[in-house]
Amino acid sequence: MQNIELADRRSDAISRGVGVITQVYAERAENAEIWDVEGRRYIDFAAGIAVVNTGHRHPKVIAAVKDQLDHFTHTCHQVVPYENYVRLAERLNKAVPGNFKKKTVFVTTGAEAVENAIKIARAATNRSAIIAFTGAFHGRTFMGMALTGKVVPYKVGFGAMLPDVYHVPFPVELHGYTVDDSLTVLDKLFKADVDPNRVAAFIVEPVQGEGGFYEVPKAFMQKLREIADKHGILLIADEVQTGFSRTGKLFAMEHHGVVADITTMAKGLGGGFPIAAVTGRAELMDAPGPGGLGGTYAGNPIGVAAANAVLDVIEEEGLNDRATLLGNRLKQRLQSLADAVPQIADIRGPGFMNAVEFNVPRSKMPNAEFTNKVREKALTKGLILLTCGVYGNVIRFLAPLTIQDEVFSEALDILEETLRECAKEA
Repeated sequence: MQNIELADRRSDAISRGVGVITQVYAERAENAEIWDVEGRRYIDFAAGIAVVNTGHRHPKVIAAVKDQLDHFTHTCHQVVPYENYVRLAERLNKAVPGNFKKKTVFVTTGAEAVENAIKIARAATNRSAIIAFTGAFHGRTFMGMALTGKVVPYKVGFGAMLPDVYHVPFPVELHGYTVDDSLTVLDKLFKADVDPNRVAAFIVEPVQGEGGFYEVPKAFMQKLREIADKHGILLIADEVQTGFSRTGKLFAMEHHGVVADITTMAKGLGGGFPIAAVTGRAELMDAPGPGGLGGTYAGNPIGVAAANAVLDVIEEEGLNDRATLLGNRLKQRLQSLADAVPQIADIRGPGFMNAVEFNVPRSKMPNAEFTNKVREKALTKGLILLTCGVYGNVIRFLAPLTIQDEVFSEALDILEETLRECAKEA
C-alpha cells in the first residue's frame, strides 16, 4: 500500500474540513518513532499534538488498557460507576495546584473540558461573560471557537460566535504588546464593554499552544489573579496542551506562583487514549446540579485506566526533569545556529514545550514561507514537525518525553541540517 493511494482515497471519502499536515499514513509506532505504510521510519516531534508525552504505546499504559479490556469497556459512569474513575479523580484532586479541597469531572476531549469549565464558572458565579486572549486556542465547538483568538481556520465560515465572550491582547513583547499594554486594554474593556461584576471567568493557557508557544509572563499571570480576586472573577487555566510534564512541571501553572480556580486537561493525560478532565475548587465544581455535567462516554474506563498508568509513568520515570533536560538541549542547539540561520527571531519555551520563531532576516516581518519550508524539508529527512502561531511562522517541538537519547540526538542533527540548508537556499 502506498501513501499516495491512501491520500487519494482519503480525499474522496473524508470532509476537506479535516485538515492534514502530512501525507504520511501510519502503520505502527513505538515511543518516539512512526513507520508508515511504505515502511519508512519517522522521528515524531509532534506526539499527536502533545498527546503521547509518555511515548507511543508505552508498555505500562498498554498493559493497563489490556487489563481493563479483560474486565469491561463501557457501562457509562452515570449508570454503573467504577472504582478507577474515582481513583483517578482523587489523584488529580491531589495533583492539580491549589491548597484547597478540589473535585473533578471527566469528559472525552479538551474542547469538552473547556465547555464544562465555562458551564461550571457560570453556574458558580451566576455571571455569563468570559474573557479570553488573542492567539488562544480552546477548541472547535461553538464555545471553543468563541473563546479561540484566531479566525483562520477556526472561525471562518461558521457565522456568528456565541455572545458575551471578550478578547484581550495576549502580552507578547516580540509582537509589540507588553504586560502593561494588555492590562491597559483589559482596564478599557471593563470601562467600555463589560462590567467586571458580570464576568464569570478569565480563561488562559499558561503557554499558548496553537497561538505560538508564548508563555504567560509571570507578572501578568499574577496580576490577572489579583484582578480576578478583586472582582470575584474565576481564573480558568487551560492546561490541555501544557499539562502532564510537558513544561517541566506536572502542570504549567506551577511556574507562575499563583493557582487557578478551575483547570482543564486532556491530551497527555490519556497517553493516546481519549480522556479529558476538569478539576477545581470543590464548591465551584458542585455548583451544577446532578445531570448538569457528564456524557455517555465521559470518563470511559479504557481512558481512565490509561490515565492512571500515565500518572504512574510520569512519577516513576521522572518525566518532569526529563522534559527540562530535553528542552535545554534543544534550545542550546537552536541557539548555536543563530548566526547561520538569520531567520531565527526567537527561541523559547519552558521544559520541552519549545518553539523557534522565524522572521524575514533583519526585520520584524513574520516568515511563514521559510517556516513551512523547514517543516517540509525536515519531513523528507524523516522528522515530523508542527507549525503554529497566528502568522504561521513558528515551529513547535512536542516529541515524547520518553524519547531515547540516541533518537533525540538524531533528530537534532536532522533539524540542524534542515535549518542550514533552508537558510542557504533562502
